Amino acid sequence: MTDTALLVLEDGQVFEGRPYGAEGQTLGEIVFNTGMTGYQETLTDPSYHRQIVVMTAPHIGNTGVNDEDDESTQIWVAGYVVRDPARVPSNWRATRSLDDMLKEQGIVGISGIDTRQLTRILRGGVMRAGIFSGAALAPVEELVARVKAGEEMAGAHLADAVSVTEPYEISAKGEDLGLHVVAVDLGIKAMTPERMSERGLRVTVVPSSTTGEEILAMNPDGVFFSNGPGDPAAADRSVGDLRKVLDQKVPFFGICFGNQLLGRALGYGTYKLPFGHRGINQPVMDRTTDKVEITAHNHGFAVDAPLDGESDAPAGYGRVKVSHVCLNDDVVEGLECLDIPAFSVQYHPEAAAGPHDAAYLFDRFIDLMKGER
Repeated sequence: MTDTALLVLEDGQVFEGRPYGAEGQTLGEIVFNTGMTGYQETLTDPSYHRQIVVMTAPHIGNTGVNDEDDESTQIWVAGYVVRDPARVPSNWRATRSLDDMLKEQGIVGISGIDTRQLTRILRGGVMRAGIFSGAALAPVEELVARVKAGEEMAGAHLADAVSVTEPYEISAKGEDLGLHVVAVDLGIKAMTPERMSERGLRVTVVPSSTTGEEILAMNPDGVFFSNGPGDPAAADRSVGDLRKVLDQKVPFFGICFGNQLLGRALGYGTYKLPFGHRGINQPVMDRTTDKVEITAHNHGFAVDAPLDGESDAPAGYGRVKVSHVCLNDDVVEGLECLDIPAFSVQYHPEAAAGPHDAAYLFDRFIDLMKGER
């Protein structure tokens, strides 16, 4: 194992550090996550597919990793950047170190760099990057060329790459409410259907390629579209399937990518944020209650809808209002349809990892389904 790893940005800037995890080469869009904990959930979140994640908290790996907190069956990040990795993990639930987990799954990382300086650069706009170590090291000019040859996130359709290929069902826990939800896996996190199940819902998780007709043929009481990676502007098929659900007035709830797809289905546009929201400490106001929630986020795109008052959905679904807004930058964080039973939020109410301030949204979904019955 060599002692040198290089992080190379698309604009030619280079950071020298030490290999962390596997050695080799990895390319992707480089983004930063402001969470001080929850790194295992972040690594296994399918929404990070093809992204190199920089942790802004300086000490990472302190509690090791365990076999319970993964949000999917594998690590999805393209690469991992930390400042000061833990030398010895310490937690009663830990089964191995974070470094070991990264090596096991071939995730190329780098440590020992100034992540504060790097984050300041990325706040000017995220870009493509690469991590290189071991046999992948080469003259900087060649490494920059490799980075520039990498794929852009804008225009990328990635949900099919991270979705399940076969449906599966999660039974209701506790009191069965007799309500059936079809959850479309666009990159779903494991805790999301779990949150529905523990409230008495039966959940059928289906692949991202499931058509609107196939969804409706399951006679769901509600339909859910999950989080996921990629550019919502490239997801025309999913938008068309969602419109079939909205046309039948089946109660709909979407989070993250699902929020962006609802925006598109209603006729609004989407756009790429300069550096996005990623972390478990983002302040959002629920305009229904004026309550400020601290929330978990992972998104680089947003819906372009009027912030104030009600607007008529350009695609003809009646009145819509922006139900939630980010207090840092006024980004649309939620949509509520007033004439059809549909709503969505841009963030993660399943709280994995993250605060539980937004857990009530699953209860709102239940109320919406009960109301339509």
